[in-house]
Formats: sequence, C-alpha cells, structure tokens
Amino acid sequence: MSHQQGPLILVVDDYEDAREMYAEYLRFCGFRVAEARNGNEALEQAFTLKPNLILMDLSLPGLDGWEATRQLKADERTRHIPVVALTGHALAGASEGAKRAGCDSFVTKPCLPDDLVVEVRRMLEEVKTQDSTLNTQNQ
Repeated sequence: MSHQQGPLILVVDDYEDAREMYAEYLRFCGFRVAEARNGNEALEQAFTLKPNLILMDLSLPGLDGWEATRQLKADERTRHIPVVALTGHALAGASEGAKRAGCDSFVTKPCLPDDLVVEVRRMLEEVKTQDSTLNTQNQ
C-alpha cells in the first residue's frame, strides 16, 4: 500500500501571504511543497532537496530571483530543474530577461492558483517528455 508522493515544488517568494497561498494550493493539488523566502534560502533548499520544479519570485531581498536562477542553472546539481519565474514585472522585456537568466517559463503575478498549477503541470510534463526522448535516443 505505498502511496506515491507527488512532485516536489520549491516555492520562493518573500511575500508570506503569496508564498503560503501558492504552497497550500499546490499541496491541495497533490504536490509536495518546500518554501524559501529569498534567493539564498532558495539555493540552499534546491541543493539539499533537489525539487522537481522551482517557482521563483524574481524580486527578492538580498540575492534576488534573477541571480538565484543564474546560479541554479550554472550548477551541475540543479541546472536540470525547471524554474518558473513568478513576478509582478508585466513589462514586455521581463519575460525575455527571465529566459536569459535561465527561467524556463514565466508567470505574471497576481495569477490565479489554478493558472499556476496548469503551468507547473505543463512544465513537469515537458521535462518528462524531454527525459523520455533522451532515453530513447540513448538506447
């Protein structure tokens, strides 16, 4: 009777209400969740827990989400983990900047929790598809 646990999502946001809302909704949808309040905590959690996906607020105190994402993507241990940028920056160039920093996807806040879960599932499915393609090519 082993119950398979859902994918682990690291939610990084300095705004506690938003972080808790997203975390609770993700748990409700069957995901496991870890939380971080800033870029340094995000790096620490990512290196320790190896989450399946990271939701990264880009505007964080101290080490911001842009730099934390760059460091995650530069490190062999975490470069494969998809990073979804969560930001209030709705400017035209913000999504391109996020992609250049290494974000795999971009969601503008505020967003409905349902929309966020749809994007999380899409990114996890994309990773699964890429992994199975690589496994097929390596056989």
